Amino acid sequence: MAAAVRLFVLRTVRGSPGPAVGLRGARLPVWNLPRFRHSASSSQGHDAAASEEKSTHFGFETVPEGQKAERVYKVFESVAQKYDVMNDAMSMGIHRLWKDALLHTMNPLPGTRLLDVAGGTGDISFRFLDYVHSQEARRWRREARALQTPSWKEIADSYAPRAKGHRESRAVVCDINKEMLKVGRQRAKDLRYTTGLSWVVGDAEELPFDDDQFDVYTIAFGIRNVTHIDKVLEEAHRVLKPGGRFLCLEFSRVSNPLLSRIYDAYSFQLIPVLGEVIAGDWKSYQYLVESIRRFPDQETFQSMIEEAGFFRVRYHNLTAGVVAIHSGFKL
Repeated sequence: MAAAVRLFVLRTVRGSPGPAVGLRGARLPVWNLPRFRHSASSSQGHDAAASEEKSTHFGFETVPEGQKAERVYKVFESVAQKYDVMNDAMSMGIHRLWKDALLHTMNPLPGTRLLDVAGGTGDISFRFLDYVHSQEARRWRREARALQTPSWKEIADSYAPRAKGHRESRAVVCDINKEMLKVGRQRAKDLRYTTGLSWVVGDAEELPFDDDQFDVYTIAFGIRNVTHIDKVLEEAHRVLKPGGRFLCLEFSRVSNPLLSRIYDAYSFQLIPVLGEVIAGDWKSYQYLVESIRRFPDQETFQSMIEEAGFFRVRYHNLTAGVVAIHSGFKL
């Protein structure tokens, strides 16, 4: 989104002095051209520069890089209210198991600081908080049993949080889309997540955090929607502490040819229909299906993570490669 705003401002500033070029580089009618010969040539220069702008994909459509962030923003703004319902409908609830698998791979300890990027509705962060709280409860129970004493006071004291040296686990949900964050905040309120959770509007390609801040960085079903994957990975590396872990849950490539054909038929013929029926939005879910097919395969994405500076980069497939969990460490 930040890139789109900068491009908008740049075009406005460049276009304002010259009467022959409008906001989008459009030429004036022919009857104005004789009076503005110099400006007309300037317009041609701007048109040539525009034609040289780098392009990227928006699903199966090729668009200028400067337009993608805004169009993706509108997609998620449109589907925000029905996003979680559609996730259940599209995956038949299996997305919950995928996200649970991500948390088990992470295996966070109490006191972990998590940055959950593109985490709008809070699914990963809620699971993270539940996981570390359950870890703390198990630890306290083990310590209580180890006391081997009938004193109820000592057992009760063992359950109390440690005042000294106790570091609270925290999750920061960062998403560029305000509507998605709005839904996430409401869910947190409904589910009574009152502590250890923050919500930040931010661009994955230019995070609003200092270096070396987080123990774990997660991005689930979000990285395929960005304009520059390499910039997202570089930012992930920057904000992680040394020893911190990068984890990405994303749709990937199905290796079995028969299953791949069934999956394609389901994706292209049924998911947009579900989007229309449940969310009233065929086009957004058509884009989401197409964006999955444009995302790099497991091996290619692994190489991109390594190029960003991560070590011990691994991935493992879930559901025959429908999705994959990628992991790497900052040393």
